[in-house]
Amino acid sequence: MNNGFARIAAAIPQLRVADCAFNADRIVELAEKAEKEQVEVVCFPELCITGYTCADLFFQQQLLSDAKQSLAGLASRTKEMNVVLIVGLPLRLKNQLFNVAAVVQKGTVKGIVPKTHIPNSGEFYEKRWFASGASAVEYMIEIDGETLPFGTDLLFSNGGFTFGVEICEDLWTPVPPSSYQALHGAGIIFNLSASNDIVGKNEYRRRLVEQQSARCIAGYVYASAGTGESTTDLVFAGNGLIAENGNIIAAAERFSLEAQLVISEIDMERLTADRIRNTNFDSNKSESDVFRTILLTPATSKAADLKRKINPHPFVPSLESRTENCREIFSIQTSGLAKRWMHTQAEHLVVGISGGLDSTLALLVCIKTADKLGYDRKRIIGVTMPGFGTTDRTYANAVKLMESLGVTSREISIKKACLQHFEDLGHNPEIHDTTYENAQARERTQILMDLANKYKGLVIGTGDLSELALGWATYNGDHMSMYAVNSGVPKTLVRYLVSWAATELDAPAQVVLNDVLNTPVSPELLPADNNGNIVQKTEDLVGPYELHDFFLYYFVRFGFSPGKILFLAEHAFAGLYSKEIIKKWLKVFLKRFYSQQFKRSCMPDGPKVGSINLSPRGDWRMPSDAFYIEQQ
Repeated sequence: MNNGFARIAAAIPQLRVADCAFNADRIVELAEKAEKEQVEVVCFPELCITGYTCADLFFQQQLLSDAKQSLAGLASRTKEMNVVLIVGLPLRLKNQLFNVAAVVQKGTVKGIVPKTHIPNSGEFYEKRWFASGASAVEYMIEIDGETLPFGTDLLFSNGGFTFGVEICEDLWTPVPPSSYQALHGAGIIFNLSASNDIVGKNEYRRRLVEQQSARCIAGYVYASAGTGESTTDLVFAGNGLIAENGNIIAAAERFSLEAQLVISEIDMERLTADRIRNTNFDSNKSESDVFRTILLTPATSKAADLKRKINPHPFVPSLESRTENCREIFSIQTSGLAKRWMHTQAEHLVVGISGGLDSTLALLVCIKTADKLGYDRKRIIGVTMPGFGTTDRTYANAVKLMESLGVTSREISIKKACLQHFEDLGHNPEIHDTTYENAQARERTQILMDLANKYKGLVIGTGDLSELALGWATYNGDHMSMYAVNSGVPKTLVRYLVSWAATELDAPAQVVLNDVLNTPVSPELLPADNNGNIVQKTEDLVGPYELHDFFLYYFVRFGFSPGKILFLAEHAFAGLYSKEIIKKWLKVFLKRFYSQQFKRSCMPDGPKVGSINLSPRGDWRMPSDAFYIEQQ
């Protein structure tokens, strides 16, 4: 494996019904391709050696003999390969015929797993030929003088990961065999299938694969018969699916006339992290269920590349679901704020408006909440507080935004108060250090808090999840509020939320929001340049937020090591950031994340939006004095 990734494949070979020699040749061809691609395990369709639709030909001794010989031939022809093959065939044992999956590696059949659930309705009538393997546990069988493990109690391990095997209908049952396999250590499930296609079945089948991979917190590889299997009244599309914990990460082209090899990687470390966090994962595990683990030859190859795409923006919804997700996020934020507003019986909401993205999102949440409750938007007091670094652009946007949204607008300059404060402290205002910057942030917070007292209101925080992770907030300044609506929203997502919200507003508001979206992120605590432009750009100081959000996701959500995060980031941002740049900002992220926990330990309430939240009362509990060891 490479950095915890297991490279696996679903194979859909060309096939002739009842032609075992032809089918074996096609299987070997795909096995050779898989070996070149450094695949560790490749799964073929159900009964792929004979074909699934042989019907009463399964009673023919010649076909059964050919199938067994072809399996032996497959093993012999692939004995120099490292890749593990999982192939399907009919196998006769004494007076019963079984639909089985044979696991083959290095010229040897390592074990045979029979199908448990035999369909016998609609177009399926397998019970006419096959017996269930449900009772086949702790079996050993002899084939051509070789004793082999046989049964539904088999798991297979190559030293890097453990996998289980089930066959087609097994997945469609209330409690699939793979559920028990996962409970006993299988991280990947391989399904050999021959599921025909009718209208609507494809989407249902995909959901089954997704849901079972999620239920088992596992990888799920599904290889179903292709068009060569189509005969008489049935058509097969060749469904090759690879899922990881609820998400399809690779899929074959359906109804293709060509052989296909669908390759991707399953992140075993990610699955392990989720299983560890799910304290109920083992609750249904029965000690009476005993599985035999068959040891395979450890995989030696470590492919340097990844076939799967690593999303550089894990917090941002896909284009297909972006509108739905943005609406959902606003609903969570507004519902949380509505409850707090009603519970406190506050007369007003007070929010500082800087003309930047975060305060814009907070204001949008406030007006949507007022609309939801049927309150007058004038009960929202937006306050712009020009300081030494406020530019004409952000000031104008703040004023126009409040005007276009119909809220109460206040302007209170902080310059005189800060100069007086500097005088009281004995601080030279020409020295633009931390004291100079933080005094402005705390003055603004004091104004908002006192206005809230004056108007019986609630101060609504504007800081986002990314700033909390980096500690990019002034302690007891913008760090503090009475309800922090953005505390669960990372910076990369803020931009999409504001952009989406703009589409639901009138033209004047859209113009302002579009300019806000194009304004550099800045606290504006240092004076502008001679042309009135922002000089203090946050991403120049702490690094690109898209990198920090990526680091945050994998550090908190999965607990990955810096090395694993760096590996993922290199693939996600290939061509955009060099390894050296990514490594530089990763060190900054980790150092700041550890050192700034004390700010998160006393953060205000705010709604949890996604899978990651840093509230000490919810998802994240961390000592404020944990020691950070810098990685080389």
